[in-house]
Amino acid sequence: MDVFRVATLNLFGRHAGWPRRRDVLRAEFLRLSPDLVALQETVEIDGYDQAADVLGEGYHHVRQPGATADGCGAGLASRWPIDATYHVDLHVTDRVDPAVGWIGAVTVIEVAAPEPIGPLFFVHHKPSWEFGLERERELQAVTAARAIEDLAAERAEAPRHVILVGDFDATPDSASVRFWTGRQSLDGTSVCYRDAWESLHPVDPGYTFTPRNRLVLAGDMAQPLPRRIDYIMVRCGRHGPTLTVAACSLFALGDSGGPGSDHYGVVAELAVREG
Repeated sequence: MDVFRVATLNLFGRHAGWPRRRDVLRAEFLRLSPDLVALQETVEIDGYDQAADVLGEGYHHVRQPGATADGCGAGLASRWPIDATYHVDLHVTDRVDPAVGWIGAVTVIEVAAPEPIGPLFFVHHKPSWEFGLERERELQAVTAARAIEDLAAERAEAPRHVILVGDFDATPDSASVRFWTGRQSLDGTSVCYRDAWESLHPVDPGYTFTPRNRLVLAGDMAQPLPRRIDYIMVRCGRHGPTLTVAACSLFALGDSGGPGSDHYGVVAELAVREG
């Protein structure tokens, strides 16, 4: 099988001992060597690009619009050429903070992946994070899903695959994630994406934000509960996902050198289906 690797991680900016964390993350990305990467809370300011720093050479980068004044935002990276970029605003109600433009947005890059993978959409979805904004996350999921479907429909030869990733700030049992995974419809719309972690670890909670990580305890969350809120998903066709999930694991756990971030990253190996 032809296999490629996808990763997503919230970098936690340059907080909490960045020089040490930088070394941990650079070593992790060197070890994993992902082909497609989405990063949240990544800093680009005054000539410094945190994403390029931790990933190293060999990537094409796209910065998501709407970074904060101190340069914190989100971005995508691909080892393969990027043919087009699309941004969709997800400020669906007045409760979505307009001052942080990269939160409440989705960015789609069209990637010229080599055969037999072929062209694909790599989608970074970043909904609202506040605990009480699940209604907004539902509306944001629907808006993002419709935008993806519209992009695919506009193309005479649509990309063969859609890979959806990011820090969704919602657990698998939430309405917004249930919508993405085809378990319920919202606002008269339904889609289905295969959750890579769940595909291979159906009984393992796979917490990506947990007080077992000492950097979570050092943050702003009061009495944090362990949650899985970071995802890699593959869009389904009529008969299931268009790519096989061959492997999926967490990274930046701090097995050596301490945790790389307050989130654990998710990395998946995806394979072209045989036959």
